[in-house]
Amino acid sequence: MFKTEDDITDAGDYPSIYQSARCGNFCYEFKDLLPGDYFVDLHFVEIICTNGPKGMRVFNVFMQEEKVLSELDIYSIVGANKPLQLVDARVSVGENGTLVLRFEGVCGSPVVSGICIRRASKLALKTKAEYVVCNNCAAEIEVPQIKLLKSKAASRYEKKIQDLTHQCQLKTNECYEAWMSLTAANEQLDKIRMELGDKLCQVHSLDQAMEKQTEKLKDVSDKYERDQRTWVAAIDNLDKKIKIMKREQTQLSFEAHECADSVPELNKMVFAVQGLVSQCEDLKLKYSEEQAKRKKLHNQIQEAKGNIRVFCRCRPLSKEEISARYSTVVDFDAAKDGDLGVLTGGSTKKHFKFDRVFTPKDDQVDVFVDASPMVVSVLDGYNVCIFAYGQTGTGKTFTMEGTEHNRGVNYRTVEELFKVANERSETFSYSISVSVLEVYNEQIRDLLATSQTSKKLEVKQASEGVHHVPGVVEAKVENLKQVWDVLQAGSNSRAVGSNNVNEHSSRSHCMLCIMVKSKNLITGECTNSKLWLVDLAGSERLAKTDVQGERLKEAQNINRSLSALGDVISALANKSSHIPYRNSKLTHILQDSLGGDSKTLMFVQISPSENDLGETLSSLNFATRVRGVELGPAKKQIDTGELQKMKTMLDKARQESRLKDEALRKLEENLQNLESKARSKDQVCKNQQDKVKDLEGQLGSNIELHNQMEKQLWQTMEKLKGKEEAYVRLQNKVKELENKIREREHSESMALQQKVKELENKLKERDQHQSECLFLQQKVIAPLAWFYYVITSMLQKLNFVLL
Repeated sequence: MFKTEDDITDAGDYPSIYQSARCGNFCYEFKDLLPGDYFVDLHFVEIICTNGPKGMRVFNVFMQEEKVLSELDIYSIVGANKPLQLVDARVSVGENGTLVLRFEGVCGSPVVSGICIRRASKLALKTKAEYVVCNNCAAEIEVPQIKLLKSKAASRYEKKIQDLTHQCQLKTNECYEAWMSLTAANEQLDKIRMELGDKLCQVHSLDQAMEKQTEKLKDVSDKYERDQRTWVAAIDNLDKKIKIMKREQTQLSFEAHECADSVPELNKMVFAVQGLVSQCEDLKLKYSEEQAKRKKLHNQIQEAKGNIRVFCRCRPLSKEEISARYSTVVDFDAAKDGDLGVLTGGSTKKHFKFDRVFTPKDDQVDVFVDASPMVVSVLDGYNVCIFAYGQTGTGKTFTMEGTEHNRGVNYRTVEELFKVANERSETFSYSISVSVLEVYNEQIRDLLATSQTSKKLEVKQASEGVHHVPGVVEAKVENLKQVWDVLQAGSNSRAVGSNNVNEHSSRSHCMLCIMVKSKNLITGECTNSKLWLVDLAGSERLAKTDVQGERLKEAQNINRSLSALGDVISALANKSSHIPYRNSKLTHILQDSLGGDSKTLMFVQISPSENDLGETLSSLNFATRVRGVELGPAKKQIDTGELQKMKTMLDKARQESRLKDEALRKLEENLQNLESKARSKDQVCKNQQDKVKDLEGQLGSNIELHNQMEKQLWQTMEKLKGKEEAYVRLQNKVKELENKIREREHSESMALQQKVKELENKLKERDQHQSECLFLQQKVIAPLAWFYYVITSMLQKLNFVLL
């Protein structure tokens, strides 16, 4: 059995019958029935396969082993949730009193909702035989009474139909005659309308002719006024040009005298140029001194702020934290002043102080603005270290690396390096190279190496006391595209993994080293400096990350190296005599940056979620200890090689000789230019005198032209007087035409009014005739309609009797 709660369409008074159905190949056997005829009603509905298609359920129905329905498909006939009924199927029951109904599936299983069996009533219809005589052989033929009645009624109705048809034809002829008279009247009315339209067109054409005449007269008068204004303006323009020419003549003569007087001053100008050259040399010396002072003041400001500066950056809540309804425990009310508040529980709040605090609303540009002064220190020859610290998932990699469309500190730092280097290209030359390392499971890996070798990379100390890693690939870069390719290659080779805290967690410390070699083109001083950009792996609690196997080993090594970094910071803060740099590969590589010879900046990354409160407080406490470390003043990394000094001195001497030769060459060129200017001014003076003579000749010709224009003006005035007289005559003719048109319009309007009255009378007569025709039509149509209704009702009765 199957049941449904869907509504059954057209289910009648008992829809519940069709809301259940029995499915399967089954057979019903009804016993103890009285012998005789029975009516069987079967009720079907498709409530199982409501989406079809056709042909999924096809079956046969047998009554007393006789097939009454063959290949029945309910869905193809009525669709789903609609009833299908087999009504009054007659079946006979024998002496055994058994009625058998069987359902057999052709495709799929049969289904039925209801079966109704009722006894058939006995109806005996006795009819009296009638006889009809044949017209040909006079034989009597027995005809059933029903057929005889039908033939008699048909003959009687045929006569009535013929009479009504004849009456209808008469009425149709009358209507046609009335319609013909109406069309004739309409044709006469159309002719009168056409005549009236022709008259109106003629009147309109006369009006247009009058308007054209008046427009022509207006154009003639306007043209006369325009010509008069044009000639007056032309005369005024000529007078102005003559005055301008006179002024130009006086100015040219004055300039000619000045050119003659300026030749003795050329010697003074040569001496002035020599004085400017000497001043330029003095300014160069002052510039180099001022640049040295600027560097010194900049470094003093950085040292006054503290060699290790700490910036705090907080990421926004993630989608998962928002869906879990975690609240924010970080207060940014005093972030502009470097203060940060953390709600530790209830109403208690713990305050922290840093050099700069960035809220979730601050973007990558705001973060780099405060870190950019470190770039100038690298180009000045100082070692710089910038590293990001914090728990996993707080955005350290985003701050340092960023994305292609929102780049981080690494790319922006190198971009600023190239920008400042280009600005100093006249006084400094720079060579920049990049290497990318990672510390993974306390092993140093070169991320730029094309193939990983079995040889381990170790930290070594050079003869100058500088710590470095021999065998590391150093990629020389000359533009930003090469830098981005190097950074992407290193980022793609970095070890990442997944844990409960971060799906893409960094499993190593990524260290980008930028080496800058600079040379002062004026003094010859050379420096070798390094910039470390470090993205530390995330600090994390093993219980929270829930990692095992290789991930557990990675987490233990990460925590061990970060713990070693904390020990180094504590020893530096306490000014201990022994600093444990060698406890970890990370601190050993960064020994130069943390040991007092460099400038250091730390980004502490935190999460605002209450779920990460413990890790946030731990990171902030560590950052506070770092901010309290005093490393002392940074030292400039100067290359002190003797050979380099000799080369720089030789380059300096060559540069000075080239500058002096260039200055002498410029002085000679200036002297030649001044001589050529004097010669050109003489030539200009001669040309101006020739122009003055030409202008005097043009002035005489302009005066003659002015006299001719006055004569032409008098002639046009006389012509205009004749046109004015013609204009007066045309105005008189226009008035006469207007009077004639008014008289003609009056006579034509009277005639048109008379015709309109006649047309109105004809229209009234036509309306009366139409009303009579409509009355006749109603008289004809009403009997026809009644006759049609009577015939249809009688035919229905005959069909019923025949059935």
